[in-house]
Amino acid sequence: MKRIAIQGEPGSFHDIAAHEHFAGEQIQLICCATFEEVFENIRLDPTVIGLVAIENTIAGSLLHNYELLRESNATVVGEHKLHIKHSVCCLPDDDWDTLQEIHSHPVALAQCRRFLGEHPDLKAVEAEDTAGAAEYIARHKMHGWAAICSSHAAQTYGMKVLQEDIHDNKHNFTRFLVVSDTRKADFLRPLEHSNKSSIVFSLPHEEGSLSKVLTIMSFYDINLTKIQSLPIIGREWEYLFYVDVTYDNLTRYRQSIDAITPLVKNIKILGEYEASK
Repeated sequence: MKRIAIQGEPGSFHDIAAHEHFAGEQIQLICCATFEEVFENIRLDPTVIGLVAIENTIAGSLLHNYELLRESNATVVGEHKLHIKHSVCCLPDDDWDTLQEIHSHPVALAQCRRFLGEHPDLKAVEAEDTAGAAEYIARHKMHGWAAICSSHAAQTYGMKVLQEDIHDNKHNFTRFLVVSDTRKADFLRPLEHSNKSSIVFSLPHEEGSLSKVLTIMSFYDINLTKIQSLPIIGREWEYLFYVDVTYDNLTRYRQSIDAITPLVKNIKILGEYEASK
């Protein structure tokens, strides 16, 4: 049985992603209040696997999680992309005419602005977690309250789904990273099957430094799929570059890393893994 640390409650989108990614396997969830707790669980027990959101097609990148990953001793061993679908749920004996408040995570509320605009009588209230809002309402029997969460969360807590697919943009996907202790990585993903890598590095404050790196990557037929820059705290106008690349040939990818290493500073491979379909 795999033990998977996630941020959030049972029924959360992290829960759904974990069960989809490890479909057919027995898993035990370790539900954490914060992403820091996820990485702490991996540090304390090398057998624990973490699953953390890293970017959303609407809300963008979760910048703090990039930092947590870089500072940890964990490595990326996989990724999973989940279609995010928001629903309105309430206690079984509540209905539209009894609702007064609607609770959810701030990002979920922002992704359902059109729905909230169509229901101005419902007071939108921020919560720490989508599934957590549903759990709180169910546990405390909060009549007149509704939650924006997944329909899976509603089922988990015995709540009624009033309306599904209330999100503004139907192309709402979140990308999750599967992370583990570095010593366990080879047991979780065969390196020869890897075709994607996440790396981080800084650059000297020189003209054209990033362009040189990208030119070398292109020469080795390495496809850049994402680049995210973050300022280095305490060092004016210097940045860390988090880069995702895909490749068809592991050897040429390794050669490209060797080629750019003299041009960059503090390079670290955050993980080599198989890209999500």
